[in-house]
Amino acid sequence: MSNFDAYNLDEQAAITHLKEQGYVVIENLLDTNEIGVLSKAVDRIFKQEREKPFNPSDINDDEDDLSLREYLINSYKISENESERLMNRIKHTRKLNHDTPWPLPPDKMNKSFLHVPTLFDYDKSQRIWNLPAKLQQCEKLIEHPILLSLVRAMLEEDCVLSDISATSIGPNSGGSGAWHIDAPLTQMPEPLPEIPLAVQNAWIIDDFTVDNGATHVVPKSHLSRKKPGWGYDDIENEIVLSAPAGSLAMWTSHTWHKSGENITNTPRRAILGYYIRSWIRPWSDFTRVLSPEQAKQYSPTARYLLGYSAYPPNRG
Repeated sequence: MSNFDAYNLDEQAAITHLKEQGYVVIENLLDTNEIGVLSKAVDRIFKQEREKPFNPSDINDDEDDLSLREYLINSYKISENESERLMNRIKHTRKLNHDTPWPLPPDKMNKSFLHVPTLFDYDKSQRIWNLPAKLQQCEKLIEHPILLSLVRAMLEEDCVLSDISATSIGPNSGGSGAWHIDAPLTQMPEPLPEIPLAVQNAWIIDDFTVDNGATHVVPKSHLSRKKPGWGYDDIENEIVLSAPAGSLAMWTSHTWHKSGENITNTPRRAILGYYIRSWIRPWSDFTRVLSPEQAKQYSPTARYLLGYSAYPPNRG
């Protein structure tokens, strides 16, 4: 695997690589100072989120809650404490949605409808959601000109940000992730659509290495228009997206990928963005997450990517 370098980037070659191989890595997009600022900021948020309980007073139990909690524990390798916090979020959202039930069991639902944990790998690893409301450096990341150029080459101009989050794969967290493709493809029958529906990216805060849980991909797997079998075993021709801090890794939603196992004594951190065609249901509704004051701090381009003006109007 050969990475591109931002200092002498052939942008068209990078786009071609993403289209043909299903992934691309570009080094030196963030300098040492930018990496340091991001590192301190996400560590602060990780600490705050880990310590923050969620015990709203307006929640009610449902007859399906026990089986739902069991599903979440088994699916995400979460602790009892995290499963309780996650269930409280679900119950609170259910109340906000006027106790409207889900039409399908959790394992059949589009994950855009579901809550996912903040802590996983039994509290060793962590994910921070709704990042635009918590990290002021988000604007530069989500509308970075090189990133947007590649995203729009894949999804065309009218695309939006489905989600952006910070992730930390904890030291000695035990096992890799499972091979998968990304929503909405997981709910679609094979053969999958020929056109790309989404592009994921990782802003690399810590060096991505074979030993610390860097992302694995199977080059050209997106061309098969098939889903990988759910599992953790090695796949022929898979590669590890090794890259230094400050790099940008990207792959299409069709590309088979997984997180590696972190067998080191330090966490592996990154900021993950997920762009979709505007007519696909997004993972996050940032128009509800951001306060009006926070929204005004973002540029018009960033606001559009965050979902403002991307929804149908109220036609009276």
